[in-house]
Amino acid sequence: GDARIYCSSADWMDRNLFNRVEACFPIEDSALKKRIYQQGLLNYLQDNQQAWLLQSDGTWVRVESTEGETAHNAQQTLLSIFA
Repeated sequence: GDARIYCSSADWMDRNLFNRVEACFPIEDSALKKRIYQQGLLNYLQDNQQAWLLQSDGTWVRVESTEGETAHNAQQTLLSIFA
């Protein structure tokens, strides 16, 4: 089906939900949803240089590129697009 994409405040921590307003809203424009998915979510999921994965026990493990895999740094990619 059609993917649902939302934008929201980045800090949805318990301590913040009671003392200030946090907002969340859907992105309805299909071209904008595609751009957010490709340049945002997919870009960061492909990062093998600066990414970390949260394990089920609460520890973090650094993502490492495998042999032969092209290096991908999400933030550098965004800088090359927008700078």
